[in-house]
Amino acid sequence: MIPANETFAGTFPFAPHFTEAPGFRMHYVDEGPRDGEIILCLHGEPTWGYLFRHLISTLSRAHRVVVPDHMGFGKSETPIGRSYWLQDHVANLEAFMLALGLTDITLVMHDFGGPVGMGLAARHPDRIRRIISANGPTPFGQPDSMERGVANAAVSPWFQWILKAEADGTLEPVLNNLGYNILSTLKLNGFENNAIIDDTWLDAYGAPFATAAECLGALGWAKGFATGAHQFEVPDAAAKRIISGKPSLAIWGEADRTLHAEHFLPLFSALFPSAPIERLPGVGHYCFEDAPETISGLIADFLQGT
Repeated sequence: MIPANETFAGTFPFAPHFTEAPGFRMHYVDEGPRDGEIILCLHGEPTWGYLFRHLISTLSRAHRVVVPDHMGFGKSETPIGRSYWLQDHVANLEAFMLALGLTDITLVMHDFGGPVGMGLAARHPDRIRRIISANGPTPFGQPDSMERGVANAAVSPWFQWILKAEADGTLEPVLNNLGYNILSTLKLNGFENNAIIDDTWLDAYGAPFATAAECLGALGWAKGFATGAHQFEVPDAAAKRIISGKPSLAIWGEADRTLHAEHFLPLFSALFPSAPIERLPGVGHYCFEDAPETISGLIADFLQGT
């Protein structure tokens, strides 16, 4: 686990906060005015709150930006004896939200932060104000969600590798050393901004996975996909009606090699048929790293306009 006060040479200068509400020591950033609108940023695999550092700096001038690290990621604890499936992360986020008393929430979701955030929305639709998906799927009970996931996996190098590695027994040996192969993992998924790679950046993304015991979160997400252990939250009719009426925005880096727009943007449009979609050529899966200024600007404009 990363030391609480680690700033990675000042690139992550935000005060650490912790809660035990989900049953483990969960780290989160909480920046901006206490009475500001709440922006809840949810990371995916294999990242942590560091992914949102530029967005935090931009939005926290006028908004309260809350960025938790999921169990097993970032500065959060990686407890032994817990399962790391999607439904566990949704339950953890729910406990976190209730403990902090968060309401009127704008969700900003990346990668598996998408299904985690949509799971929270299914359980507490009245606490959600807006939905922003940035290269993050938004499954919300659509009957074709699984079919689209399977079709995407057929053309995604990351998911193809997960299925093969689980079958031949190499998934755990590789991901248990994620701290050493973090760059190849990011590149496989679709990371394009090579100019920002330096020792500090590599340390920030590799540090959460220094030992095999600290890789349970990253391993759990991949293994859950390969084995079908992830359970997607299915909203009731009232929750679906409430959420589909919220202001929403999709931002999609088109160089994403893991989550292809043709398979996942239709999920978003089915739920939010009139919502804008911003497609970014040349931007990869880790869009907050590839185009931080562009995406921060798009989100800030959307918040102001809604």
